[in-house]
Amino acid sequence: MSGIGPISQDWEPVVIRKKAPNAAAKKDEKAVNAARRAGAEIETIKKSTAGTNKAASSSTSLNTRKLDEETENLAHERVPTELKKAIMQARMDKKLTQSQLAQLINEKPQVIQEYECGKAIPNQQIITKLERALGVKLRGKK
Repeated sequence: MSGIGPISQDWEPVVIRKKAPNAAAKKDEKAVNAARRAGAEIETIKKSTAGTNKAASSSTSLNTRKLDEETENLAHERVPTELKKAIMQARMDKKLTQSQLAQLINEKPQVIQEYECGKAIPNQQIITKLERALGVKLRGKK
């Protein structure tokens, strides 16, 4: 590293600015400012959706209207009465509590409770686990 010389620092300030607008935009801006100073009338044209989120809001209102006009009652599918009774009966025949059955199928006791109350949304994997643990067929032809 010999022969490099003393290390010096550059203490000059570095100023970072935005990109300068193109020449045509500067020329137009100067002309408008000159007209304003002279008191001349300046015509401004507002673009239809400039500076707003009109495109999104128009589609939102369209979707809202479609939802308002919708007459179909949309709800999640629930456990049928036959299935919840079959689960309850098979569990009682095996003399299991909801917690014990849940432990057998590696689910939370709340899941079994929801299935037996009819509040759960049917899940085929859970129903399959219940069929294996209880030794009964819970869906399809019996």
